[in-house]
Amino acid sequence: MTLNDDLSSILGWISIACWVVVYSPQIYENYSLQTGEGLSVTFVVIWLLGDLCNVTGAILAHLLPTVIILGFYYTLCDITLLFQIYYYRWKSRNSRECPSRETVNEHSALLPDGNTRRQNQSVSTKILFLRYVGALLFVIVAGVVAWWIGSRVKSSEDPPNENDSVARKWAIQIIGWTSAVLYLGSRVPQILKNFKTGCEALSPALFFFSILGNTTYALSICVKSMEKTYLVKNASWLAGSALTVSLDLIVLAQFVYYRSQGREGALR
Repeated sequence: MTLNDDLSSILGWISIACWVVVYSPQIYENYSLQTGEGLSVTFVVIWLLGDLCNVTGAILAHLLPTVIILGFYYTLCDITLLFQIYYYRWKSRNSRECPSRETVNEHSALLPDGNTRRQNQSVSTKILFLRYVGALLFVIVAGVVAWWIGSRVKSSEDPPNENDSVARKWAIQIIGWTSAVLYLGSRVPQILKNFKTGCEALSPALFFFSILGNTTYALSICVKSMEKTYLVKNASWLAGSALTVSLDLIVLAQFVYYRSQGREGALR
């Protein structure tokens, strides 16, 4: 393998490490606050459809079983987020209908109250920075270790079948572009919801890891080869990653804006 192949593989494994942990912060946020109202249902549903397209494309393209398994893992995480949203909504309705429940439960059922959010925001910027640096180092180390192990284990992957039917190749491309459009479109309802909720009950780590995962994935493609035919073949994945990053940056900008607004309000 050439240096470019090694670097491409390392970046690819780092991307996978990001996607393995990307859902965890939001799932934990929902659990700790007992709410899923920070997420747009449309955002999660469209993301789920994008992941289903990815799994289908991976199967059609005869990718490694590990890639297909990861696709199913992402799908399971999407379903978990949807379950949390509807479960906590159901729990919210029950708590409001039952007068014996404590008032604090009624207030926390939809979105956490101001005191709860202020407690969460009391974590210093320094500690928050260290957490993200630690998470960044973790996914980088995990990616490098996974590449090192993989480079020493003889791959049993079948060589690409050049005789695949034209229909199969077109199907893979169509699924790839569909997935890219879905991932891109999923961010729009979440951005619009953030204007209403002020990013309450939404974990910025979800989008931080998404940005890192998409960036390293796109770089892994570009580092491997910049030949026109190769880039055209992977154009849907490149476009989906690059454009999704731009929208995820908008979400992070919303976090910064609303967090600064919250601090200013607390000082008044």
